[in-house]
Amino acid sequence: MKEMQAIETSQPTVAPPAVHSRQLGAQLSGSMSFSSQMSKEDEEMSRTALSAFRAKEEEIEKKKMEIRERVQAQLGRVEEETKRLALIREELEGLADPMRKEVALVRKKIDSVNKELKPLGHTVQKKEREYKEALEAFNEKNREKVQLITKLMELVGESEKVRMKKLEELSKNIDSSIH
Repeated sequence: MKEMQAIETSQPTVAPPAVHSRQLGAQLSGSMSFSSQMSKEDEEMSRTALSAFRAKEEEIEKKKMEIRERVQAQLGRVEEETKRLALIREELEGLADPMRKEVALVRKKIDSVNKELKPLGHTVQKKEREYKEALEAFNEKNREKVQLITKLMELVGESEKVRMKKLEELSKNIDSSIH
């Protein structure tokens, strides 16, 4: 706004045609050749007014062009910023997407493994029961074997004692008969 005022004041001001005609009319009021000079003066005033009008139009057009250029420059900066922000948004969305895809993929794998684990868990429980039953049977048979071995050892020990006793008796009998 201040630029416009400065430009307007730096241009030579031309009075409007009505003011010129009054001034000229006052100067020429005493002369006889008023009508012939009036037409020359009118013509001169018209040329001056037209020239002033053209100068103002050129000034206005020049100002319009300056403002248009500034607006275009601003629009250019705005477009650049819009593009930059759009790129930043794309990058942000790009960062979020792989994470979501990875998480979804891992979750699907977890679900799949869970489905596979369920029957395997049942199999493990069944095999553990069978193992415990087999272990109990094994331990029972092992205890029975230990008992039988113990019994066998006792019997063998007793048998040896009995045989030793018999042998001693026989030996005594032999000794007593020889004497």
